[in-house]
Amino acid sequence: MPVNSRQAPHPKGLYILFATEMWERFNYYGMRAVLILYMTKALLFSKVFAANLYGSYTGLIYLTPLLGGYIADRYWGNRRAIIAGGIVMVVGEAILFCSSSCYHSAPQVSLLLFFSGLGCMIAGNGFFKPNISSLVGQLYPEDDKRKDTAYTIFYMGINTGGALGPLICGLAGDTGDPADFRWAFLAGGVSMIISVIVQSIFHHRYVTDPAGNVLGLTPQQAPVNLLKPLVMISGLALTSLLMIGLLYLDVEVVNYLSYLLLAAVLLIAVIIFRDPSLTRMEKQRVKVIFIISFFVIFFWAAFEQAGASLTFFADEQTNRHLNWRIPRWSVQLVSVLLLYVLFRCFHRAGKRLGSAQDRLLQHTVYGLLLLFLLGITGVNAYFLSMHKNFILLDEIPASLFLSLGSICIVIFAPFFAWLWPQLGKYEPPAPVKIALGLLLLSLGYLWITFGVRSAGTGIKVSIIWITGMYALHSFGELCLSPIGLSLVNKLSPLKFSSLLMAVWFLATAAANKLAGVLSTLYPEKGRIISLAGYAIHTPYDFFLLFVVMVAAAAVILLLFSRWLSGLMPVRK
Repeated sequence: MPVNSRQAPHPKGLYILFATEMWERFNYYGMRAVLILYMTKALLFSKVFAANLYGSYTGLIYLTPLLGGYIADRYWGNRRAIIAGGIVMVVGEAILFCSSSCYHSAPQVSLLLFFSGLGCMIAGNGFFKPNISSLVGQLYPEDDKRKDTAYTIFYMGINTGGALGPLICGLAGDTGDPADFRWAFLAGGVSMIISVIVQSIFHHRYVTDPAGNVLGLTPQQAPVNLLKPLVMISGLALTSLLMIGLLYLDVEVVNYLSYLLLAAVLLIAVIIFRDPSLTRMEKQRVKVIFIISFFVIFFWAAFEQAGASLTFFADEQTNRHLNWRIPRWSVQLVSVLLLYVLFRCFHRAGKRLGSAQDRLLQHTVYGLLLLFLLGITGVNAYFLSMHKNFILLDEIPASLFLSLGSICIVIFAPFFAWLWPQLGKYEPPAPVKIALGLLLLSLGYLWITFGVRSAGTGIKVSIIWITGMYALHSFGELCLSPIGLSLVNKLSPLKFSSLLMAVWFLATAAANKLAGVLSTLYPEKGRIISLAGYAIHTPYDFFLLFVVMVAAAAVILLLFSRWLSGLMPVRK
């Protein structure tokens, strides 16, 4: 019998995975917020080269889950892969910190460390990302209708980290002094350490299936010799070195990544469709995953302009000056309100986590809340030590705008989680939801084109235009990404669950590579670009390209939605 989503609470394992993913996304999005600025302002890369490198890096970030998902399914298990990948990412952030500490005194060493740090980030993410996403759906029975809501809650964890990361890393690193970028990388490394600790301590206790069995353990058929620590460390080191070489090869020697992505798609298709144990119905479900993944390439290629061309736009074409004079008493008032919220959190934690088996989790919550309390007290003491009646906020760092989409998702995710079940029999099928996400993304770019045109040539636009664009993009993301994650989980045969989740990220890899290529079309003064006869002179021309591209993909997907729904065994 299907579980009634209005009566049954979500398993506690969902919130452990929520916390693990939140801190990892803090790391990724915080580092990504300053990456393009670090390349152009500290390493002094050209915008075209930086945009290409950004696309190659983010493309490989989402390509390596193919390797990590396969190794987890066959040899390591999800839990071991998540923790190993997290540790490699900590090492990557440490190397980037060293790179940004010596970029001026030893530029060649800094450049070598930069590529090494990116390689470790790529390798670590490949083991981390697909495995934690695939665990969410396994917390529930196969026909449980709470899965869409669970992935939306999980997505709130992603975007809580996505909101906090650029805010903290941007304030710490994007100060106008290139030497300060190292503090952004340090903050990302600390958040990744927290993620690994949470997963290591609480996985066995809470990340279980409905029968109480621990999820993500080592597969029974895994060879023992591949699980030895020395073999695992060597494998991770070699993978990191391989990623460094692949990244450098793509941006400096030959642009091969697009062909590699196509080859990966064909290889996965052959592996899955030639498996004799799969039924005809299971192969139909896999076909839906491949088709939907193709359409989301257009979504992410436009959406991921946030880390490159939209960051350039925020830095150069957006009026970020505030000149706000904030009274010192308002800082004290906010501190008092936050302290009250913390007190309520302590009280509720004590009620909900009072059993003996939850004692470790209870103490962890108390410890984290105590750290927040100390942080608030320290910030308040800092402002009091300034001995001024007003605090002047002059200009918003460009990197902070990358938090806008995640903030909107955290605010509106509960609404979307509530909306879909409330529609009942009128709830649209997954392909229609994804097409709606594409349309909302197109509307976001249409909004920013109005802003650019209304401002006129050579005049910076108000922040209201870029804020509205990110809000519409976040609505589109809520219609597409959590629904897509849930769809892949529900349609995937169990033996290929992680590998097919990696297919979803493979589409994102192709989109990120395409996003980097499209970012090179962003217009600069005195540079006219033509794409298939379409001349790009201004940001208006550039953004209009995405309006048309994404809207066309949405219309085509809507036309195919009924046929795709017929291939699915359920109506989601």
